[in-house]
Amino acid sequence: FSRQSRRTLTWPKGPGFSGQNKRLSINKQKYLQAIWQCGAIFAMAIFLGFSINQFGNNRLPLFGDWATESRLVAPSDTQFGISLTEAKKLFLKRAAVFIDARPDNDYEKRHIKGAHSLPWHDVDQKFTEVTKDLSPNIPIITYCDGETCSLSHDLTMFLLDMGFNNVRVLINGWALWQKADLPVEPGNSTASQG
Repeated sequence: FSRQSRRTLTWPKGPGFSGQNKRLSINKQKYLQAIWQCGAIFAMAIFLGFSINQFGNNRLPLFGDWATESRLVAPSDTQFGISLTEAKKLFLKRAAVFIDARPDNDYEKRHIKGAHSLPWHDVDQKFTEVTKDLSPNIPIITYCDGETCSLSHDLTMFLLDMGFNNVRVLINGWALWQKADLPVEPGNSTASQG
């Protein structure tokens, strides 16, 4: 190689043409290109996800009512939720049976006065004992603790399948009942209200 062919490239000198500025410019271009590529990949992933959802067999609804109450609707549009006001009226008239779907230890600490204990996890063992004196047409209100608690919902569906016709869910029932300062009792009382 001759001396002339080994020359290094030099950037033009003067304002704005230093070698350091050129390196910053190249790094900035690479950074902007990386951001653009990430955005393009993200957009393609969203498009692909929506396309698969739209044309797949098990489509997820893009828009819907995700409230807790909306989960308590049967395919026949029957609403299973009951408001605290309605539950309180039935309680005061002694026109409904309350069933606690929480575990036994929670029930034994405190529960709605006169409520029966039928923990969802023990429903197979305790169902007959708890429901033997109940008419299939008596209003039954199930409850558990917390808006996302599904124990009372599952128990309601089970009771409906077992032939009880008037079963409702008091969503977040235990917390709402206590907050409203309605009658509660400790211990293992299974006195019926209806």
